[in-house]
Amino acid sequence: MATQRYLAAALERTMHPQPEHLETGAAPMRFDDTSIAFAHRSNVELKQARWMFSLIGAPALVRFGSKLLRVAVALRLPLRWVLGPVFDYFCGGEDIADSLSTADRLHQFGVKTILDFSAEGQTGELALDAARDEILATIRAAEGNDQFAFAVFKVSALSDNDLLEARGGTGRLSAIQKAAWSKVERRVARLCEEAASKNVRIMIDAEETWLQSAIDGLAESMMQAHNQTRCVVYTTAQLYRHDRLDYVRELQTKARKEGWIAGVKLVRGAYMEKERKRAAERGLPSPIQPDKASTDRDFDAAIDFALDNLDHLHIVCGTHNEASTARLADGMTARGVSPDDNRVAFAQLLGMSDNLSFNLAHRGFLSAKYVPYGPLLEAIPYLIRRAEENTSVGGQTSRELSLIRTELARRKS
Repeated sequence: MATQRYLAAALERTMHPQPEHLETGAAPMRFDDTSIAFAHRSNVELKQARWMFSLIGAPALVRFGSKLLRVAVALRLPLRWVLGPVFDYFCGGEDIADSLSTADRLHQFGVKTILDFSAEGQTGELALDAARDEILATIRAAEGNDQFAFAVFKVSALSDNDLLEARGGTGRLSAIQKAAWSKVERRVARLCEEAASKNVRIMIDAEETWLQSAIDGLAESMMQAHNQTRCVVYTTAQLYRHDRLDYVRELQTKARKEGWIAGVKLVRGAYMEKERKRAAERGLPSPIQPDKASTDRDFDAAIDFALDNLDHLHIVCGTHNEASTARLADGMTARGVSPDDNRVAFAQLLGMSDNLSFNLAHRGFLSAKYVPYGPLLEAIPYLIRRAEENTSVGGQTSRELSLIRTELARRKS
């Protein structure tokens, strides 16, 4: 097993070579120390995780279980006894107060928290205002608290999706839509103003392409307003889109010329199947890269570009990909950028890729976990997406299982 992992890692490094100018004597970033990766997990938790990832590794079971869960949610069946261990592993709790213990636990091992109120697809002004207020609460929880790295929100939590699509399309809105859009702008501005006043950095998540054009406009206006002397607001670039590497470069150029700082979270992306299906149905060119290799190429190119332009481009590397994470960490070392330089941060989801998050923190890098929270029933769509993501991303489940089994074996020896 160890030999297989070594060969797999060697292959990854061949496909994604590290910078040639790594300083002599500097140790390359490695993520195979499971004693560091799982120091925060008890034996019971690791055994539960082994069971969960074993189930997730069966695609047919995930598809069947997802359908059952959706039916159970629709019928409002009691699910806590079934999903409790899964919810506790991948979520911080049912509210901010519940999640503070998770943040404290992560911080004991040098990993920071990003509280994620995972509301999306909201409708109705009352619900949209309530989502704004909940996100404001996450900003206030992070104020002056070293346990937290960023706040985050989705614009779809603050706007009707149809309105976002209309705004990002022709841009021609009815009088009613214009009034509704003004409220969306005020909600976004309120969050970014609060973050700036509380000295909390805030990320705006990416969404589907037909919503993203409107989101890009909002994010850029907020960066121009608040990122004059420090980077407060971050947008997100999904590099599985074939146009996003150019977008990152253009954003940096614009920021440099106009005298502000572009903040960008780099991710591979989360809506590929939906994007391709919609494009095919409408006879449109696909916005998605032709293959994974192209996505990996652009993601790594964005990392290298950012490292060479940190004066006007600050990044959060949001990936579970080991090769890209090592590329950024080693690239920082090679360029003499301190691990704790706040122009660069790393982020993974709670319950996934602990070998990345905790080994990065152990080496002094700014490493953070997305900690989603909310009522269990409302978290089920999130949990289903995590299961489907682990099933569809090649090797993700097997990597998680292998690391967990290695650590359990180490603890027995």
